[in-house]
Amino acid sequence: MGELVFECVDVVPDRYAAAPTLLFRLRIRELTETPVQAVALRCQIRVEPRKRRYSAAEAERLLDLFGEPSRWSDTLRPMQFAYVDKLIPGFVGQTEVDLPVVCTYDLEVAAGRHFSALEGGEIPLLLLFSGTVFYGGPQGFTVEQIPWHNEAAYRLPVRVWQELMDIHFPGSGWLRRETIDRLGKFKAGRALPTWDDALNALLDLIPP
Repeated sequence: MGELVFECVDVVPDRYAAAPTLLFRLRIRELTETPVQAVALRCQIRVEPRKRRYSAAEAERLLDLFGEPSRWSDTLRPMQFAYVDKLIPGFVGQTEVDLPVVCTYDLEVAAGRHFSALEGGEIPLLLLFSGTVFYGGPQGFTVEQIPWHNEAAYRLPVRVWQELMDIHFPGSGWLRRETIDRLGKFKAGRALPTWDDALNALLDLIPP
């Protein structure tokens, strides 16, 4: 029976992708040295917001996502970032592959809102692996499932996320960053659930 171990060793922006994409560099080791013919890998990536500190400015931007800091012991829950499939070619012993993860700057998405609010430091991520491993040997092929306990932690530098967004949306998102921050304060201060609600509330202030 084989045994795979996964490690995330680096994350960089894909500068040539049509949409914002991060390349997660995975190192995969087969501890029994059994030849691997292929791996049909599934990877779920979660954000673990509890595992970092936040500045006062970041906490203000995250008010509509997590509420007041006094409530963070209850509201800072893991959130879904991405779910990716990847077919990995055969190897013996160890291999490294890039896992492309398409990202969004949509501030209605919790992970995108969280990332855009951060000024610096790192974003704690947890990669959870599952899927199927195809082994080769004297008796032919064998098929095994990747156990659900396979996971890898990675702390994504905020500057990598910012660099990715600057490549595709230089100095802006769907609005300039300064405008997004001001609109976010307006939205959070009035406990408005969506950006559409915030914009409609502003429009209601304009005389017909």
